[in-house]
Amino acid sequence: MKKVLALLLVSILMLAACSSGSKTEETSGASKDTNKVTVWAWDPNFNIKAMNLAKDAYKSINSDVDIQVIENAQDDIIQKLNTSLSSGTTKGLPNIVLIEDYRAQSFLQAYPDMFYDLTGKFNAKDFAQYKIAPTSVDGKNYGLPFDTGVAGLYVRTDYLQNAGYTVADLQNIDWKKYIEIGKKVKAATGKNMLTQDPNDLGLIRMMIQSAGSWYTKEDGKTPNLAGNKALKVAFETYKELLDADLVTPVSDWSQFLAGFNNGDVATVPTGNWITPSVKAEASQSGKWAVVPMPRLDIEGAVNASNLGGSSWYVLNVPGKEKAAEFLAKTFGSNVDFYQTLNKEMGAIGTYAPATKGEAYQAADEFFGGQKVVSDFAKWTEQIPQINYGLHTYAIEDLLAVEAQNYIKGKKLDKALEDAQKQAEAQIK
Repeated sequence: MKKVLALLLVSILMLAACSSGSKTEETSGASKDTNKVTVWAWDPNFNIKAMNLAKDAYKSINSDVDIQVIENAQDDIIQKLNTSLSSGTTKGLPNIVLIEDYRAQSFLQAYPDMFYDLTGKFNAKDFAQYKIAPTSVDGKNYGLPFDTGVAGLYVRTDYLQNAGYTVADLQNIDWKKYIEIGKKVKAATGKNMLTQDPNDLGLIRMMIQSAGSWYTKEDGKTPNLAGNKALKVAFETYKELLDADLVTPVSDWSQFLAGFNNGDVATVPTGNWITPSVKAEASQSGKWAVVPMPRLDIEGAVNASNLGGSSWYVLNVPGKEKAAEFLAKTFGSNVDFYQTLNKEMGAIGTYAPATKGEAYQAADEFFGGQKVVSDFAKWTEQIPQINYGLHTYAIEDLLAVEAQNYIKGKKLDKALEDAQKQAEAQIK
């Protein structure tokens, strides 16, 4: 009887051990099927479509890998990643995830062991160098750069002509010249120069990056608001635009689109991703051109900047090797694939060798025969490389309030000092 009880006890302990081991494996996110690669991204018409095109391109290289692209809203991806990674649980997480460049460092530095090192999996020197800083930590590449947010100034050539200007007059200008031209365009046409959401600081971002500056110091953590010359000049320029009555206020995306689709504004200073929306109004074909972004009136500023953009990351879970190989063979090195991306959806990557391809050199009749993609690719190489750091959106929440205070009469130095104090108190 004692032998029987002993055997039963051993059996129970073995079952318990097996059960415990199974639970741990499930919690760790281990997958029996390492040929399955899952991807999380947002925007079915852009990021999701790009990944599905990559999936199709990879079939001829390795048809055994089952790539599943799952759509999530960007906010949902952020929440799910933070919830899982902070708890140390990788169950249910994808192999590949898309992260906006402005948010990347907050993930990479908060969860350093959860992202797969891609150094050497692709040639980082082949990509626009401004994309390398936000996707890397301590010289190691954790993100494979995807789209560029390279900015341009979209202009209505007919409105310019009515005011006595040509596209050549807007090449490589600063914002003071832009305002000067804007006043004459409005006098001749009655049209404002641009739309602006008072709560959106995208214009400020583009201005300060053109001068190689950001909301934080080079460490990406220390707030850099009070005493930031580029930021001060950017806010002064912003107020000059308002004081000159060249801005149409908007409060949402649909109003932003309507501003240029309805012909209510003469220019659109923003990222190249707006091109399909500009071209959506077919009746305006031949009436648009794109010129380099105006630069801040500050030493060292250039006529190139960025707004937006994201990159692909591989999580440190089973299947990471196949996920990394898939990215390397598509977004990391395939020139023909980048031509397909541009032809099918207008996407401009940051992979330099792709710029020599047919799609990048094509003339666009909507823009009067201008080689718009080629121009954007050229400007991409000129964007100042900065560290977006950990707190872009948290700091902008504070700055948006102080920007309105400044516009209402508060001294700018005081507004920036107050924003600095709030940032230092809230950001640890």
